[in-house]
Amino acid sequence: MAKYFDIDDILIEEEFVPVLFHKTANGVTIDLSAETSCVEQGAKVELPFWLAHELYLRQAVSINLPACFDQKTKLEIQADAACVDLRSRCPYFYEFGCKLEPLVTDRTIGILLSTAFKIRYKETLTKVYTAAHITASKFLPLLTKEETNLYEAAHLSMTEFKKWRVGGARFQRASILGRKRKETY
Repeated sequence: MAKYFDIDDILIEEEFVPVLFHKTANGVTIDLSAETSCVEQGAKVELPFWLAHELYLRQAVSINLPACFDQKTKLEIQADAACVDLRSRCPYFYEFGCKLEPLVTDRTIGILLSTAFKIRYKETLTKVYTAAHITASKFLPLLTKEETNLYEAAHLSMTEFKKWRVGGARFQRASILGRKRKETY
């Protein structure tokens, strides 16, 4: 179920997924140019995730893997996850994968998400702390929305640390620690 006021969650649930209908559905207009408003049993169509999920819960459809989790993507992530353009495949790659994983028969999505995130997270932090702004601008378009949020948080943290190190407020010993205790016998 979508978080009602979270725009990112709404956008995630608008991603299309391929489904296979197990039952005939009357009164459904998927293609506006179609003459009938009926989807036959065995029809393969792409539906928004929120609709596919509801139909899945009613056992009317089975959900297949969308293109962003296909074999080509898996092989590219295994080869070099840091260089894969996940944003063009799905801007919310990780969250969408987490929502999709329990609904499909392919159980390798969790491993794929975990592997990709670990490698790309380390690469993202490396870029924040070592790369110049020009280099980072070439790197940012490859990041998903979740990774971009992490990058921006790390960049803000690094900026604040540099500002503190140069001349920000320093830690000082509390005045109470300067007094000596009376010795008791």
